[in-house]
Amino acid sequence: MQRHGRKGYAFYKIVVADSRAPRDGKFIERIGSYNPNTNPATIDLNFERALYWLQVGAQPTDTTRTILSKEGVCLKKHLLEGVKKGAFDEATVETKFQAWLKNKQQAAQALKDKDRESSKVEAKARLDAEKEVNKAKAAEVAKKKAEIAAAEAVTPADAGGEEASVAAE
Repeated sequence: MQRHGRKGYAFYKIVVADSRAPRDGKFIERIGSYNPNTNPATIDLNFERALYWLQVGAQPTDTTRTILSKEGVCLKKHLLEGVKKGAFDEATVETKFQAWLKNKQQAAQALKDKDRESSKVEAKARLDAEKEVNKAKAAEVAKKKAEIAAAEAVTPADAGGEEASVAAE
């Protein structure tokens, strides 16, 4: 993997390189990219070329191996080695791989749905809390307005009564 991007916002190019080459140095072929800054992390991978390089003996780094496993390249390589050994045929490999891919996509979709639902519930809870705060503020404002109206109603009556008592003296 080659590191690119600015400080604190790195993204990586997935490359095939000689093991003696430096991390960001000369490479043989670029087969994808990995951006951990997005949620979920964005992985752009040339599946066929990654599979080819694994089949000819390329040894991925730990992080790259994890990425290749999540994308299914390692599983496909494992299944194709079973074909070489005669355990099953290529049609079985494709059906097994497609079943795994379908399960992975369903799990990812379920996770997205769960996140979307939890965000809706959280937004509704925030809205309800805000409505309660607004009701409390409206009650306080109504109470103050009622006190002011009562004070104004009492004040003119007292002023009229004082004038009458002054005139009587």
